[in-house]
Amino acid sequence: MKKKISIMLIVITLLSSCFSVYAEELDKAKFDSDVEFMKNVVYFVLDKYQYDVKQEDVLNGMYDGFFGVLDDYSVYYTPDEYNSMVTDTAGEFTGIGVQINEINGQIIVVTPLANSPAMEAGIKSGDIIKYVDGKDITGFSSQETSNLIRGEENTKVKIGVIRNGSIINFDIVREKVIISTVEGSILDEKVGYLKVTEFNDNTTELVKNQLSNFDDNNIKKVVIDLRNNGGGTLNAAVDMLNLFVTEGPVVYVDYATGKEDIYSSSLKEQNYEIAVLINEGSASATEIFAGAVKYKNQGTIIGTKSFGKGIVQSLYPLINGSGVKFTTAEYFSVDRTPVHKIGITPDIVVENPTFDISKYPVFSKTNKPTLGNVSLDVLSAEMILKTLGYVINEPDGVYDLKTFNEIIKFQNSNSLYPYGTIDYSTQTALNNALNAYIPKITQDLQLKTAVDVLNK
Repeated sequence: MKKKISIMLIVITLLSSCFSVYAEELDKAKFDSDVEFMKNVVYFVLDKYQYDVKQEDVLNGMYDGFFGVLDDYSVYYTPDEYNSMVTDTAGEFTGIGVQINEINGQIIVVTPLANSPAMEAGIKSGDIIKYVDGKDITGFSSQETSNLIRGEENTKVKIGVIRNGSIINFDIVREKVIISTVEGSILDEKVGYLKVTEFNDNTTELVKNQLSNFDDNNIKKVVIDLRNNGGGTLNAAVDMLNLFVTEGPVVYVDYATGKEDIYSSSLKEQNYEIAVLINEGSASATEIFAGAVKYKNQGTIIGTKSFGKGIVQSLYPLINGSGVKFTTAEYFSVDRTPVHKIGITPDIVVENPTFDISKYPVFSKTNKPTLGNVSLDVLSAEMILKTLGYVINEPDGVYDLKTFNEIIKFQNSNSLYPYGTIDYSTQTALNNALNAYIPKITQDLQLKTAVDVLNK
């Protein structure tokens, strides 16, 4: 039976506060007439449509359509999406600490986070999460699964995973998990290395922890790697600039209302000589940081030209728990230098050699090849094994005995059940091993240049 639903067009009500500036620019009478017409179209379609449609899905579709006509950075979030997005921006959450992905209706563990409850319990990369507190989550999305797994601190959650065809159950106590956006190390050349993957609320504190280690080891030269850092919060970028760039304006934010905010650094003098790595994946808040370093002449920018996203989105929670993020301003770097659709050009342009990962067939995740099978999945496994240094015949897609024995070796060394079947866990582990190996066989010329510049 067709489901008749009553649709309340609450888009305008929920967003009225957001659109007060623009309301008078609308032809209100025509707009109200258009909204009424849209209601009638929806009623008509649902009356004639063959299948059931949820009211929530209709409304979400209308919101998505509206925000889709604004720009690529304006988004409507359902309540679950909004909650998750706010949590991720905060840089911490309460749960078990596991990265997951939905593949063909199954939730696959990409990796347990370091020092997380999931890692301590023994959950492994490639595990298939089947049950959460006894609930079969087959067909659930990654977000739906995350919502089930997360909960209050010090509460228990029961996770059932499929590993090598068997169900393994884990009783795990939820803890506060820090999403680490910062990695640090000391290179052989007595240069500190900071990799910042995102600007979250906790990023500056994590950077301070790494700098403390550098100070203890008398490190005064630092490479800040912002490659493929797509941005984050403006405040986090400004806070981090206060650790590296001396006092004065670092970014100007001009709003559609005509208001301008000026953000500054209060650092009296630089404590470190810095080189900043960027590439085409460096955007938004990353360009705020790199632009300030470049235009204040307080470091060397190395790599390739950044993305060029010089606009600011504001986030607004709505009364039903959902939220919207849309473009409200454009920012300019030091001396009001434009960034949007321009980007930051490095002081030293260096291209890194690329590794052609596209030559490896993508695992279908629908087959589990065994000895004697012939398929692209076998070919991919052979090619990866050969790249990793395993001794096999020339890859041809035929699962022969030599490859079978090498798969068993690979499974043994990666804590997988060593039975020779190229199952989903093994396929995931092969991909992870290849991704981890790529940096070892491709020289990072950008990082090498940064170290050379600092040691001149």
